[in-house]
Amino acid sequence: MRISINLASKPFLELRPLYARLRLAMVVLAVVAVALGFWLQGLNVKAAAAQRQMAQLKAQTQRLRDERARNEARMKQPQNRAELDRSLFLNEVFASKSFSWTAVMMDLERVLPAGVQVTSIDPVITSDGNVSIRLRVSGERTLAVQLVRNLERSQRFLNPRMSGEMAQAADTLKNVAVAVPTGPAKVEFDIVSGYNPLPDAKSTGGAR
Repeated sequence: MRISINLASKPFLELRPLYARLRLAMVVLAVVAVALGFWLQGLNVKAAAAQRQMAQLKAQTQRLRDERARNEARMKQPQNRAELDRSLFLNEVFASKSFSWTAVMMDLERVLPAGVQVTSIDPVITSDGNVSIRLRVSGERTLAVQLVRNLERSQRFLNPRMSGEMAQAADTLKNVAVAVPTGPAKVEFDIVSGYNPLPDAKSTGGAR
């Protein structure tokens, strides 16, 4: 009978399964690294394309700004100043022509309390097309306050507010006193309000 004696100071370990697992992990990491490399390359290509597009847009914007600056400088020259003033004047005329006095008067009739008289209407049209109206009305103060409330409820008049108040002229009050019995004192009010113009026929869909 033969007896085997192990004289090693450490027990024997089988490392081949461990090496096999390590080789498998290295293969997986290599595949992941390759995939990440392709993904990063794709991102770099997209980033480069986006940078080129951004550079083109910036160059185009700068060209437009330079062209606008040259045109403005050309129009401000003495020989072209008269043409610029004429163009601005015509734009203001066209804007004022587009303001519908008929529509404003119809809208005011809907909100004007009995006993309040509109003495003047001063529309202001800004360069971006917004319309602001300054009204001067005459009547009792309580009725003027009611007019402002009616304007607030209207969809045509925006953010109305009183900007001034004054007593009516003495000669006017004298004439009124002769014609009618003495009543509550009448005053004149200045009312400022934005105005929302009527929609055009196309936007209403041809409603009948």
